[in-house]
Amino acid sequence: MKTFWQTIWVALSMYSRLPVPRAEWNSKNMRYALCALPLVGVFSGALLWLWDWLCRALEPGEMLLGAGVVLLPILVTGGIHMDGFCDTCDALASHGDREKKLAIMKDSNAGAFAVLGCACYLLFYFALASQWKTGGTWAFLMGLAMVLERALAGLSLCLMPCARNSGLARIFADGAAKKNTGIFLAFVAILAFCGLVFVGKMVGGLMGLAAFLLWLWYGAWAKKELGGITGDLQGYFVQLCEMGQLAVLVFATLAL
Repeated sequence: MKTFWQTIWVALSMYSRLPVPRAEWNSKNMRYALCALPLVGVFSGALLWLWDWLCRALEPGEMLLGAGVVLLPILVTGGIHMDGFCDTCDALASHGDREKKLAIMKDSNAGAFAVLGCACYLLFYFALASQWKTGGTWAFLMGLAMVLERALAGLSLCLMPCARNSGLARIFADGAAKKNTGIFLAFVAILAFCGLVFVGKMVGGLMGLAAFLLWLWYGAWAKKELGGITGDLQGYFVQLCEMGQLAVLVFATLAL
């Protein structure tokens, strides 16, 4: 039981800023740490639901409502996925070879294209979030979407090679019991997809389909461009998948 909880603490301390007990990063605790990654989506979804409930009670303007939808997931994660998104934007803008892109991702400094990419992302995300419909359903759907995207991100580490021999992605990938972890995360992804369909019917199904298509594209693209995945690319995927599913939720709702 102690190992079970420490495994969860390792995952949450890495992929979120939730206040959890400290746990040792040893081989025993790392074997199934990726299995706990979708829990970050659960907490993000729960906070979105609370924010949705608060906004139903207070009836603030669309801008304040949308700002909360944008900021709460970032506050939960501490911006770790957004950091990967920004580093990837810098690397892609270099149009360099594989080694140059990997070197740029490893650099902790943010370049102009990282700032520009982050600004464009947050602007579009805020525009989508300003269309938020209170009532609990959208919050529940986005919570399931955040679970799905993290299950797929963890599954990538079980199925795909790492682009370099160091970094956090490599640490988690090498420490994982890949077969059992992959099976568990695939089950979580399928369960989250079924939840999206059950709650959102066609709209939820389209959200899940978008996530799976983005995941397939991401795997092929990462292997072609960099020979595998990195922690930054994982963050890039999570952010794209999150905004992609929100975009489907907004536009499918408007269309239907």
